[in-house]
Amino acid sequence: MTAKLLPPGVPLSKRLFDLTLTLPGLVLISPLLGLIGVLVRIFLGSPVLFRQMRPGKSGEPFNVYKFRTMTDERGTGEQLLSDAERMTGLGRFLRSLSLDELPELFNVLRGEMSLVGPRPLLMQYLERYSLEQARRHEVLPGISGWAQVNGRNAITWEDKFRYDVWYVDNWSLWLDIKIILTTGWKVVTREGISQIGHTTAEEFMGSDKQDL
Repeated sequence: MTAKLLPPGVPLSKRLFDLTLTLPGLVLISPLLGLIGVLVRIFLGSPVLFRQMRPGKSGEPFNVYKFRTMTDERGTGEQLLSDAERMTGLGRFLRSLSLDELPELFNVLRGEMSLVGPRPLLMQYLERYSLEQARRHEVLPGISGWAQVNGRNAITWEDKFRYDVWYVDNWSLWLDIKIILTTGWKVVTREGISQIGHTTAEEFMGSDKQDL
């Protein structure tokens, strides 16, 4: 996906809002980005950035960028170790303050993401959504979203998707501002970083109720 000044189907006001905050924001945090990059390189090695294909608006794939938080350690048979085994102290710290998400601001500049919207998940989830859940892809994915300020990883997948679809149906700039301000508070209090018993979010395998 190439960079788009105004992605199709995205309100001009939302795009201008994203750019107005993202451009000066990147300038202000550039020293922090550099510092994190150096620390990741020292303690986790190369590459510094984690890149993965994710579905964007209308399910169109794009590469999402984050700072690495895990090693590439493998066990017997060259299988990657579990997330818990590969997670480092630096990685936990970055995740606890959502600092690993900062490179996604470049995805916002490219028009692949918005500051606010449903989180971009895994490509294989596309075929597991119900018709209603799939509506989360009617808008650009976001760095934070309505589901993230209403439980984040501590709530069920079904609840997350209900919040995502609610956002699609009720979007406004005021709602985006509210979510951004609430996100700041959630980051400080470190609420809902991971599911209980899991280092990261448990994989979504599909819902039994197709009317969700």
